[in-house]
Amino acid sequence: MEEYLEINRKGWDARTRIHLDSCFYDVPGFLAGKSSLNEIELDALGDEVKGKSLLHLQCHFGLDTLSWARLGAEVTGLDLSTEAVNQARELASKAGLVAEFVCADVYSARQELQQEFDFVFSSYGVLCWLPDLDKWAKTIAASLKSGGTFLLAEFHPVQALLEGYSYFNQPEPDMEQEGTYTENAGADSELFATWSHSVSEVINALLKAGLQLVEFKEYDFSPYNCFEGLVDAGDGRYMLQHGEQSVPLVYRIRAVKP
Repeated sequence: MEEYLEINRKGWDARTRIHLDSCFYDVPGFLAGKSSLNEIELDALGDEVKGKSLLHLQCHFGLDTLSWARLGAEVTGLDLSTEAVNQARELASKAGLVAEFVCADVYSARQELQQEFDFVFSSYGVLCWLPDLDKWAKTIAASLKSGGTFLLAEFHPVQALLEGYSYFNQPEPDMEQEGTYTENAGADSELFATWSHSVSEVINALLKAGLQLVEFKEYDFSPYNCFEGLVDAGDGRYMLQHGEQSVPLVYRIRAVKP
């Protein structure tokens, strides 16, 4: 697994440098006061985070983490990319926001973090980088205070299935040389290792870790125009049709630690 983590770390270091200059992430807009959070996660937590501690796993370069900070959360972001964490710290300074950022992979999180949190948050394109969801879920449970909440907003694996990937987890990762999803990707590409995970695998991993499922919700839109064939439905929503039927593009899970 260490080999795959290092491959993905290198790839995300390179992607971070591209993403900082993209309209997709709109760093100037964020620094001017715009939130990077979407309706799906805001509807789930809203004002609940004010004055509470929040851990953001796989935070990339911290826009969502810092957007939670603007809503009053005491935030910690964790990511495996050294470049992303360095840029997150710089953005926090530029935005005048208090945040802690830790460079580590998810499976090493509890070795790096001393506290437990009121909330753990993770979103959009995160699970495909993880080979073992049972270990992921145990990390989440160990990171939460009793009564704490985990929120996941994730792309639906049905969309990946339509692109030709497995719906169910496979022992070996897909190894692909690919460019990034932002509009300024150019001809650059990096090697990545990814794993498929069905919705049932995600839910069962959380239940096995002792978390209680509060909500599971599916959405027929994506807040990001990052897949082929998406149609702009307005209000920041992008939809996909298959056989004249809407495809589920995102799901949301909310779970609590007893």
